[in-house]
Amino acid sequence: MSKQVKQLDRVIIRFAGDSGDGMQLTGDRFTSESAVFGNDLMTLPNFPAEIRAPQGTLPGVSSFQVHFADHDILTAGDAPDVLVAMNPAALKANLGDLPRGAAIIVDTHDFTKRNLDKAGYDVNPLDLLGDANDPLGEFQVQPLDLTGMTVEAVKEFGLSRKDAARAKNMFALGLLSWMYGRPIDSTISFLEKRFAKVADIRDANITAFKAGWNFGETTEAFVVQYEIKPAPMSAGTYRNISGNLALSYGLIAGGVQSGLPVFLGSYPITPASDILHELSKHKAFGVTTLQAEDEIAGIGAAIGAAFAGSLGVTTTSGPGLALKSEAIGLAVMTELPLVVVDVQRGGPSTGLPTKTEQADLLQAMFGRNGEAPVPIVAPQSPGDCFNAALEAARIAITYRTPVLLLSDGYLANGSEPWRIPEIADLPTIDPAFATERNQTVTAKDGTEVEEYWPYLRDEDTLARPWAIPGTPGLEHRIGGIEKAKGTGNISYDPANHDYMVRIRQAKVDRIADSLPPLEVDDPSGEAKVLVIGWGSTYGPIGAGCRRVRKAGYNVAQVHLRHLNPFPKDLGEILKRYDKVLCPEMNLGQLSLLLRGKYLVDAIGYNQVNGMPIKAAALADAIGGLVAEAEGVTVDLTPQEASQ
Repeated sequence: MSKQVKQLDRVIIRFAGDSGDGMQLTGDRFTSESAVFGNDLMTLPNFPAEIRAPQGTLPGVSSFQVHFADHDILTAGDAPDVLVAMNPAALKANLGDLPRGAAIIVDTHDFTKRNLDKAGYDVNPLDLLGDANDPLGEFQVQPLDLTGMTVEAVKEFGLSRKDAARAKNMFALGLLSWMYGRPIDSTISFLEKRFAKVADIRDANITAFKAGWNFGETTEAFVVQYEIKPAPMSAGTYRNISGNLALSYGLIAGGVQSGLPVFLGSYPITPASDILHELSKHKAFGVTTLQAEDEIAGIGAAIGAAFAGSLGVTTTSGPGLALKSEAIGLAVMTELPLVVVDVQRGGPSTGLPTKTEQADLLQAMFGRNGEAPVPIVAPQSPGDCFNAALEAARIAITYRTPVLLLSDGYLANGSEPWRIPEIADLPTIDPAFATERNQTVTAKDGTEVEEYWPYLRDEDTLARPWAIPGTPGLEHRIGGIEKAKGTGNISYDPANHDYMVRIRQAKVDRIADSLPPLEVDDPSGEAKVLVIGWGSTYGPIGAGCRRVRKAGYNVAQVHLRHLNPFPKDLGEILKRYDKVLCPEMNLGQLSLLLRGKYLVDAIGYNQVNGMPIKAAALADAIGGLVAEAEGVTVDLTPQEASQ
């Protein structure tokens, strides 16, 4: 039978099921297929914190959302166009996110009374399809026995029913791959490699995947196939990459470009653990990884490695950053290059381990005793985690300081196409190790003697010299007690302490001299409203501004990579605009810093629900400010959010 092919410019699909249904794998494979096809894309994995959440319950639902398009997109999408629900809980947990007219493909097999009760359904909603009281009446619902068809398709392999049913996610993937014209060879190759040692499981998954594809091709339930053409991209070699993977590669690049070995001292913590896993694979690039017994041991080892001449790195999330605070202060005092990666998650305390948040900015700025300034950088997208990590390494090595890199769960687990950079385009980082004595002093007998002073300052950067232990003649003291100016000897002198506190702050401030001017996105040059953000809010802010501009109104956008010190031109930029909006996944931390430093009335748009900000809602807030600033009525309702 002939099938109609319909052109679309973008689609948002969400796969949802029990945490044991393989939704993350299904979404990841669909994402890889879309990347191979050449679409621009963004993803949003969302899963429970428990290793094995209660089966069939709302808290146990795992989902994976992928937004793919034939044009540049910035977010994983506000609302799915298609929901694939593998059980009643998955349907109920995600139904509220669907817009009117969305398509729902639902596996009917698990709609038993027990599972309906677990999900809080008094009546099976699938029994009411087409009735006057149909709770799904505003959606396009396709009830299919995905599990039953999967079991039937793979029965030749002699698996138990339970093992056979586990391949239902591959059946669903095959069906969706057919519906949207995804290339399937990469998935088949993936399954062949993943299950190479278990032939029956390998063949069952491949067969289920092909059966799903063939079902779409032959069934009368689906008469339309959709086509989303590849997105135009600049020339280069691309790959799909997650934020944690890109960050790992950036740290490796920092080691290669500086000629330093990389040492990672880390304690596993969600959502940062994948960085430890990835870096452990790259001994060939001079990377050494230590899984320490706790957070403090991890950073202690990293500081020791920095003292010994390595690029010290430690990775954590918010709770671990709190535990590392005294040791970060030690790295400030000893002025050693150290990269501290904080992949932020919902808090406080243990909080929401698998959800995203931006609530560690003030902890990064001030979460140490005494005056202990630390530079802070933040990536804006999964692929940008590479650049942020390389920049953090540059600052740490050049200025002899710990640097905090603030990623978050959305960036860490999300993915996008990433253009692999040319090595020749990466910056060279010079560690400029001390190799000779640097100070002439007069001895008691009147003779002049050459000494090594570890706390002299470079005139440009105010960085102290970095001598590898064991270098003849460059022996020196180091530790957490205040240092005397120049010599580094222990000093309790009040005036010296005041000087050292101020010089360490001045060194961090001096970093601003090396930063490029901020790029302000203000196409008309007539905007009165500026939207400023940091980190992963880049996508929702950009999409929200697009929506406002598409409706015919003016708005400017600027995004911060460097949060301490701020870029030198930020104050002047803020003064150009009548109103400044600051969207954050916290209760207003950047807003507080901007108000304190620049005396600007930064208006907060704040959300702390563990999920990314939605572009359409943010666009409404931007439109409201534009209306106030320009004295006009802003109507965004005819416009569709360009995400």
